[in-house]
Amino acid sequence: MRDDSHLPPALRGLRIPAVAAPLFIVSVPDLVIAQCKAGIIGSFPALNAREADGEPPMLEAWLKRITEELDAFNQANPDRPAAPFAVNQIVHRSNARLERDLEICAAWRVPIWITSLGARVEVNEAAHSCGGVALHDIINNTFARKAVDKGADGLIAVSAGAGGHAGPQNPFALVEEIRTWFDGPLLLSGSIATGHALLAAQVAGADLGYIGSPFIATEEANAVQDYKQMIVEAGAEDIVTSSLFTGVSGNYLKPSVSRAGMDPDNLPGADASSMSFGSGGSKPKAWKEIWGAGQGIGAVKAIEPAGRLVDRLAREYDAALAGVLAYAMGRS
Repeated sequence: MRDDSHLPPALRGLRIPAVAAPLFIVSVPDLVIAQCKAGIIGSFPALNAREADGEPPMLEAWLKRITEELDAFNQANPDRPAAPFAVNQIVHRSNARLERDLEICAAWRVPIWITSLGARVEVNEAAHSCGGVALHDIINNTFARKAVDKGADGLIAVSAGAGGHAGPQNPFALVEEIRTWFDGPLLLSGSIATGHALLAAQVAGADLGYIGSPFIATEEANAVQDYKQMIVEAGAEDIVTSSLFTGVSGNYLKPSVSRAGMDPDNLPGADASSMSFGSGGSKPKAWKEIWGAGQGIGAVKAIEPAGRLVDRLAREYDAALAGVLAYAMGRS
């Protein structure tokens, strides 16, 4: 019932209009492959693929496995092929791996590139060199304009309530401002954990929803059992916003902060100068069990396979869409 003909081919024809967000540590090939086979775009941060000194790049091994498994699935299931996948590049000046990782992704012709923490022309050019679509995540209209000016094909509006490095703005306000001048691909991030919320994102003006935190509590996710169970048991009131852990404002699970011996209601701040991706992440080891999550986790009721989660989202989306159409017909 939705028209996605204006989108680049890699973003069309999905089972539901959803992209699984790249989750630090959590997103690994098992999860990405399951997401794509279920019919939504799966993704992972390039920095999640880490190898020991002297070993071949793990990123290349991951891309080989994902590409080959999805190709085999598509050959076996021509009537319901897998969705494409995306790789997230952290474009922060401290990411010493960026240039190498760009070359690897271009060589493997990654179909969708997601960039974060900085918009750079050469990164978008690398995506375009292999036919890829470049999406950049932003937290306000100013950053959105800069990203498009530097060659991004589409935008990911990271609004209040999103997990990880969340923006402060209301999603309706953020999408509305962007849509006054930009008619390209627009994704919305922020507490999208149900099919109803996914449809609401489209009604607000986005093309697709960007879903992260619910996938932490899946069987394929690279997260410890305590983290997954905390997602299941927590709700929006259990989320705290702080810049302490990475230097950029983000949303975290209060119980994980408390277990680390800190008061989640009285956390000091930190500035962006403390952020470093030279070793693959920005959290000091002392904070490795401070767990990120968004405010939509109240909808997560169980640890389950990723495919089953997508099934639930699809049922809810279809039901919500049917309800809206019935209402519209009743008014006509």
